[in-house]
Amino acid sequence: MSTDINPNDRAIAEVPPSVIGEVIPILDFGSQYVQLIARRVRDAGVYSVLLGPTVTIEQLKKLKPKGIILSGGPSSVYEKGAPKPDPRLFELGVPVLGICYGMQSGCELLGAKVEPAHSREYGGVDLHVTDASNLLAGLPAKTTCWMSHGDQVQSLPADFEPLAHTSTCPYAAVKHKTKPFYGVQFHPEVTHTPHGTDLLSNFIFKVCGCHATWKMADFIETEIKRIRQQVGDKRVICGLSGGVDSSVVAALLAKAIGKQLTCIFVDNGLLRKGEREFVERAFVGHFDIDFRVVDASEAFLNDLKGITDPQTKRKLIGSRFIEVFKESAKSIPDAHFLAQGTLYPDVIESGHGYAGTAANIKLHHNVGGLPEQLGFKLVEPLRNLFKDEVRKMGAVLGLPDQMVWRHPFPGPGLAVRILGEITPSQLSILRDADEILLEEIVSNQLYRKTSQVFAVLLPVKAVGVMGDGRTHEQVIAVRAVETQDFMTADWARLPYDVLARISTRIINEVRGVNRVCYDISSKPPATIEWE
Repeated sequence: MSTDINPNDRAIAEVPPSVIGEVIPILDFGSQYVQLIARRVRDAGVYSVLLGPTVTIEQLKKLKPKGIILSGGPSSVYEKGAPKPDPRLFELGVPVLGICYGMQSGCELLGAKVEPAHSREYGGVDLHVTDASNLLAGLPAKTTCWMSHGDQVQSLPADFEPLAHTSTCPYAAVKHKTKPFYGVQFHPEVTHTPHGTDLLSNFIFKVCGCHATWKMADFIETEIKRIRQQVGDKRVICGLSGGVDSSVVAALLAKAIGKQLTCIFVDNGLLRKGEREFVERAFVGHFDIDFRVVDASEAFLNDLKGITDPQTKRKLIGSRFIEVFKESAKSIPDAHFLAQGTLYPDVIESGHGYAGTAANIKLHHNVGGLPEQLGFKLVEPLRNLFKDEVRKMGAVLGLPDQMVWRHPFPGPGLAVRILGEITPSQLSILRDADEILLEEIVSNQLYRKTSQVFAVLLPVKAVGVMGDGRTHEQVIAVRAVETQDFMTADWARLPYDVLARISTRIINEVRGVNRVCYDISSKPPATIEWE
């Protein structure tokens, strides 16, 4: 990406033309919840875009916004260098909602005084609503909200009206009498605020007057035109893994450019049972594209002989994948573009999307190193979508449900679900156990109720008894989690009878296993994957 382009300009330029005039920009002051705000707005049927706090009034005017949201953040508004919005913010004449730091920043701009709170609030607290109109319409007089702040508005000018308070925060929600500004000290975007969605809905529809015009079908048509314009008559290569993101990218490109697309599926020998066949059936039978399978399983498994360190496994698999992909790409004439399933959270968290203040949490990682090594330009049609929106796109494009709603599968495959050395026999055991696990989860209608479910083969052996003999065999751990964003996750409370059947079937049907354990750790402190 060229460094000459202002990140806010780029973010604004990527907003679909069909939503200009019906969009709510969110100025990100570094909130850990900013993605949730954007998702809540889009869930309501209104397009949202994240912009950095340095965005100017001139840049915002290009969007013709219906409203603006100022996010929370870790700074104090009175500190030197604290991020501030353009002081001309209210010249646009559109409603502005400040959340936590965003409230403090907006209130300070309008003459209020912000100071450290006498009693810092964190977690759920009782909210007492004193004005249940407009922003707080429909909220009960007493409800719960989620607080996370050390500063708060301590005094309000006469131009403000308080709307709600808590026991230690006299101005938990406010509005300005003449400017279209509302502020809430709590976080309505998190699930811990039970009526938070109602509040955001009130802002979007009652205050801003939006009409829920954000439709996936419209976005697809816009993106198809953009892809055709970007690609022209050149070929595009897509590394198809069979996961949701790469599958939706391939389906969208197939519709946009058809035979100009070549999909490469690399069989690394670390796939789930029947994975290769499943992906072939889904794409060869439904899309008129050049689909190529590269069987490099022997090379990958040779690289992994004797390797037990998880980071070394990942690096070896990534390096080999780049080599295999590069070699395969040489046989595709006139290929100038590489398609990737980059999502909006990837763009935000890598710090590439806009001039925000959030920490650089992770580097771009979809196909590490490929664009640079191949010299290809990137096609990233999903870079402005969240995961749930990608699933909606897949459904509209006609991908089968079992592909659209697939649980995440790690890039290194089963290599990070076998703790210890990777061998053909270990892979066989894990594949059989994982297949049984997923069969039972699906048959008991639990697949869509869980976010990720998989089996792990542990590097230990346990004593058991089968028939009249003593056994000393391997242990399978079952992992099932529920999550909204994969940043945090809780272990799934699967029914005992389902767990019993899973355990019984794995022990009886998978040779070499005599014990099954259930992982009941949450993220954090544990991660979702074991390696």
